[in-house]
Amino acid sequence: DERILLDEEGGPALTIGFLAQRHQYGVVLLDKELRNFRMYTCHNGVVAQKNNTSTDWAYCQIVDSSTYDEEAMVYYVHATGDHNEARPMEKGLTCGWCSWYHYYENIDHDSLSKNAHVLQKSMNSIGFNVCLIDDGYMTAWGDWTSLKPGKFVRDGGMRVLADAIRSKGMKPGVWLAPFACDKSSKLAKDHPDWIIRNDFGRHANSSNCGKFFYGLDATNPAVRKHVYDTIKRAVTEWGFDVLKLDFLYACCLEGNGKFDPTMSRAEAMHLGLRVIRAAAGNGTFIIGCGCPIGSAVGFVDGMRVSCDTGPTWLPEFPLPYWDNGTLPALRGMLRNTMSRSPFGHRWWHNDPDCILLGNSTKLTDIEVVSAASIIAMTGGMFLLSDDMEKVSEARLSVAKRIFPLTGVTAVPLDLHSTINGGMPSILRLWCAEKPTTSDDMVDNVAANEIDIINSSESSEGGGMNPGRILREQASKIECEVGYSPGNDVDPYGRERSCFTVAPGLGSWTVVSLSNWLEHTAKLSV
Repeated sequence: DERILLDEEGGPALTIGFLAQRHQYGVVLLDKELRNFRMYTCHNGVVAQKNNTSTDWAYCQIVDSSTYDEEAMVYYVHATGDHNEARPMEKGLTCGWCSWYHYYENIDHDSLSKNAHVLQKSMNSIGFNVCLIDDGYMTAWGDWTSLKPGKFVRDGGMRVLADAIRSKGMKPGVWLAPFACDKSSKLAKDHPDWIIRNDFGRHANSSNCGKFFYGLDATNPAVRKHVYDTIKRAVTEWGFDVLKLDFLYACCLEGNGKFDPTMSRAEAMHLGLRVIRAAAGNGTFIIGCGCPIGSAVGFVDGMRVSCDTGPTWLPEFPLPYWDNGTLPALRGMLRNTMSRSPFGHRWWHNDPDCILLGNSTKLTDIEVVSAASIIAMTGGMFLLSDDMEKVSEARLSVAKRIFPLTGVTAVPLDLHSTINGGMPSILRLWCAEKPTTSDDMVDNVAANEIDIINSSESSEGGGMNPGRILREQASKIECEVGYSPGNDVDPYGRERSCFTVAPGLGSWTVVSLSNWLEHTAKLSV
């Protein structure tokens, strides 16, 4: 129909997807002209059962450009969250530190304690509430209780660390890959039947960049018990409140060497996530990582929505620099963070990965500021990952400027544009005075934008000077704009993308100005 031709410049939008990935993984194909599309689900050699096979619900909607506010997929995202009973606003935002990008696997009790002490001293300027111990504490993946000798306290090593972090006013967090194990692990030697095999009968390839490891079969009841016990131990015996669960895809690798051949890959992933949440309990903050996006809705509280960040803008040798969408590097991390920003606070809190402030990286000041700007405006989780004793005051000030976290999400205005190779270039965030009622919010935000300078000029004839108002409200801004759990935010409305400011500042729009493109960007206002 010529009347509903789709384009990438703000015209009518076509939203296609599946409401869940519990039964099969769905695929959507479109042609280059955006005229034809196909949807199908993957069974991948699953042995058919006697009863009829059903799929997850498919979703298709044509949205006229006059009926949505920049985000055409908002209806689909909300419907998916509702269908999977996502509760993204029940837990507060995460602002903290992660050990990975500075120490990698070379962590020990002393380095973790030292950084926790620095975080505690910085709480007045940056309200850290999580200290996360990443990979490196165990001798092998799968052998989660085997702490590296000489690196940690022998008796109660993980519990000692968790209690020490909690005593400094932060929630302790720990990294696990519950469905993965190293080739050299004791688990792999003792339970080879737990490992998924490919169609040739060999152990399936579960490798990530630079590492080969095995995936554990979630269709096997013994594997599910192992995962349940691992998660339960981390929460109850070790005392961790935050779990970063990585390489979750390892439980649903391709291959017919599974315990239950009638179960699809999506069903295996769904079952594995159910076991994880049951073991962790509803009070534990779960960060999903390396997990199929659709499978995690309704199970995780935070979700990695990007590839790994890195100490360089583009992937560096021996990695191919041209593959900057999936390999570890800052550019790919930022691109995915903006592209998946509509999921934030609707399905979970988006985890854009860490900000690297240390001078040990090759990132320029502009690149660091660009990363901070995008993380601040997309309103997700906020984690640093440096040796905090060695971060310069100039770089630390970048983090201070984007705290406190707002809990609101900017709208990427050119999300579907292909001009910059799929990299959005403009983020817009509404700003308005704090209203007294929800009706005031709608009226306030829908009103014409008011330039702050014009607001100041209009009050010169009488009343309190806006400059004085701003000074008096400065100490209260954190309370005015800070996100607090339990806020009833309408995911359809612009309130989700409205940053509340102190009285007297009027209403206006913040447009990101940091240039994360490889060429000079021009902005017309």
